[in-house]
Amino acid sequence: MEWQFASAAEISRQLSSKQVSATEIAKYFLSRISKHNQAFNIFVHVDEELVLKQAAEIDARRARGESELGALAGVPVAIKDLLCTTDMPTTCGSRFCEKYISPYDGTVIAKMRAAGMPWMGKTNLDEFAMGGSTETSIFGAGRNPWDAQRTTGGSSGGSAACLAAGLSPLAIGTDTGGSIRQPAAFCGVSGFKPTYGRVSRYGVVAFASSLDQVGPMAHTVEDLALAMDVISGHDPLDSTSLPYAKPGYTTSLSQAPQRFRVGVVREQIESDGLNAEVKQAILKTLDVLKECGADVREVSLPHSKYWVPAYYVIAPCEASSNLSRFDGAHFGFRAEPLEGKKSKSPLVEMYSSTRAQGFGAEVKRRIMLGTYALSSGYYDAYYLKALQVRRLIRQDFDRAFEDVDILVGPTTPNTAFKIGEKVDDPVQMYLEDLYTVGANLAGLPALSVPCGRSQVGLPIGVQFQGRPLDDALVLQIGHRYQQAIGWRPTPAPLS
Repeated sequence: MEWQFASAAEISRQLSSKQVSATEIAKYFLSRISKHNQAFNIFVHVDEELVLKQAAEIDARRARGESELGALAGVPVAIKDLLCTTDMPTTCGSRFCEKYISPYDGTVIAKMRAAGMPWMGKTNLDEFAMGGSTETSIFGAGRNPWDAQRTTGGSSGGSAACLAAGLSPLAIGTDTGGSIRQPAAFCGVSGFKPTYGRVSRYGVVAFASSLDQVGPMAHTVEDLALAMDVISGHDPLDSTSLPYAKPGYTTSLSQAPQRFRVGVVREQIESDGLNAEVKQAILKTLDVLKECGADVREVSLPHSKYWVPAYYVIAPCEASSNLSRFDGAHFGFRAEPLEGKKSKSPLVEMYSSTRAQGFGAEVKRRIMLGTYALSSGYYDAYYLKALQVRRLIRQDFDRAFEDVDILVGPTTPNTAFKIGEKVDDPVQMYLEDLYTVGANLAGLPALSVPCGRSQVGLPIGVQFQGRPLDDALVLQIGHRYQQAIGWRPTPAPLS
């Protein structure tokens, strides 16, 4: 049987009924990785022996009739190379961590391990998750399976592309300003950023700690719910983890309200920067939602024009702090001293040389921006002001959700752009986050699902955003939408 675009739920049912073994599934996807990975630069590390060992263990447990096996036992998953694992390198797409192997598993990894999910490998990403196209990776740019000349999006580009190429039925990404949703839209798959604190960040190499969130990527919303049942929940190892009982995401999918209020953000749908084909796809989505019981009304988020400026102050400031540990003194890359050169301060020379050689251009740009904004005399003018704007942004969302249950709009202003098209223009690259960074600044749950394709066949994504802790409702309405359109994953041409 062909499994490359089967949903995780379908594979789970076949495994549970013993119509197929976990080992057979693992071998199938390993074969596809061997065949297609080089062309699209998706996986940066694959350990076939480890994958098959994990799958065999699940087959043995199932043969013994163990009743505690979870729904995703034996279902493969791909992991963004930003999550710490003991049995695979965690490179962060950077020269600094090129050979780093973590001494511990992150919480999400530990939960998937306990659930019996074999990992197919680590996926490509922008360096330290800083980028929107997977072009800043030390391993080179990832390529979109829908058009190899175009970007996968970023920073979780490899996780999105592995789904689009049929190399894994599930993937894990991280989302700091849209890094799950934007590549999901570009690659024609589904991606979910949970409410901040719903999923533990312990064992995730930090970019911007108040914005980072781990989330699942898959072919369907049902698969996202299955994954959320595994990876979410309170974690005492993460001080920002929310101490609330998690809902049953999968069991609640069928409980979407018969009538619900959908808000369309005026500033987004009327934006001059919104591609006409993307806008048309969103309007068609709204028509489908009306048929599903939605009362569609217009809302305003007046401070949305400040989303990108506020984000690109706050995120670099936090990155400047988080990445200060990468100095060559404790672990990771260290620059060799220059032969014959004597320095008055060898330690400072080592720091500066190591960071100059170890970090890529985009990471250095963000560190310098953040360091400047946090420096004496500029803190109040930049970082503090951005935090005040962040509060206004959250208040905009709170007011909007007094009148609606969910917000629906474009995930990205455009479809996937060509590799190299924006790499020399950081501002244009940052504007690709135009519709996604708001959810991170406000800590909201946000979902992107495919809603059409452009005239040249590139995927288009629609975004659903909900109130904090309304993760289940966001998934319910996304699932109802996919049921209404009869969604089935469409194979990418892999050309």
